[in-house]
Amino acid sequence: MSSSARARRPSVPRPLAVAATALLMLTVFLVDPQPAEAHGSAVDPASRHYGCATRWVDWLNPVMRTQDPMCWQAYQANPAAMWTWNGLIQDNVHDDHRARVPDGQLCGGGDATYSALDNPGLWRAQAVPNTFTWTMHDQARHGAAYIRIYVTRQGFDPVTQRLRWSDLELVRDTGPFPDTGWPTRPDDPLLNGVDYSFQVSAPGRTGRHIVYAVWRAGHADQNYYMCSDVRFPGGTPDPTTPPPSPPPGNDGCTATYAVTSQWNGGFQAEVKVTAGSAAIRGWTVSMVFPDGQTVGQSWNASVSSNGSTVTAGNTTQNGNLAAGASTTFGVLGAWLGANRAPSLGCVATR
Repeated sequence: MSSSARARRPSVPRPLAVAATALLMLTVFLVDPQPAEAHGSAVDPASRHYGCATRWVDWLNPVMRTQDPMCWQAYQANPAAMWTWNGLIQDNVHDDHRARVPDGQLCGGGDATYSALDNPGLWRAQAVPNTFTWTMHDQARHGAAYIRIYVTRQGFDPVTQRLRWSDLELVRDTGPFPDTGWPTRPDDPLLNGVDYSFQVSAPGRTGRHIVYAVWRAGHADQNYYMCSDVRFPGGTPDPTTPPPSPPPGNDGCTATYAVTSQWNGGFQAEVKVTAGSAAIRGWTVSMVFPDGQTVGQSWNASVSSNGSTVTAGNTTQNGNLAAGASTTFGVLGAWLGANRAPSLGCVATR
């Protein structure tokens, strides 16, 4: 840093500084997805950090918390680690990977920046047969001294266990090869280097596993580490949370729902509450969203959320309704993939 930095500068609140840094790094990622020091990672099956980076360019979308919770925790820990998916590197390892990358830190390559990748859990897993093609992308076209591809041994549980070297079986060692003669993706602004693909066989595996790879670049002692989550045929199904309870039936009031505006990743909706054949003193509307939508703001109602269920209650101004009378409230929410209307229930206070 320049000596001029010694001059007194106004302090910047830490959350603002973090947000500004994140915005700058995201801008760099989107505008120039191949910085000068770009390298690569596994893309099929996708490594954890490449998968999170490409699935969630909209990394602030709260839907990620429920639809992709492992990526959510990784972004919360360090969003820069996802954006720099091509830079998980250790220099001058001298082929002693076990010494440089300790047990329990293999997916993050022993680098604290990427440590959230080491957390066990329900990472998105790609279904593959026991013999499949593994592909990584080399943006900088370094070739390889080798790529060593491992698969976890049967009995390892990536949902509950951190990865150790003893959990792995080496299934492919490519040896050295140049960057020439490999396919490219000329129309892809992100994957603008070369693809290296190899057939991998992992007999005797069922269910969830990790495909682990170590790529030593061909031009220097630069080493890249990557975990890809896969599911082989058979095995124990992933644990699931019980489906949300249906909303209560209508009791003294009814509710209707309409989206009044929708845009990429967001929506605005209006809910109309109508009293039944008798006057009511208050109401509660339950909404169960089928596509993981979340509600962030509301007006003319007191709103709370529990998973996919959103509960809205009247305010002091709009709880009293004469028989057949109506009132409305509004919500702003987020969606990803689909934005179907929720199931509704309305219960009145008489």
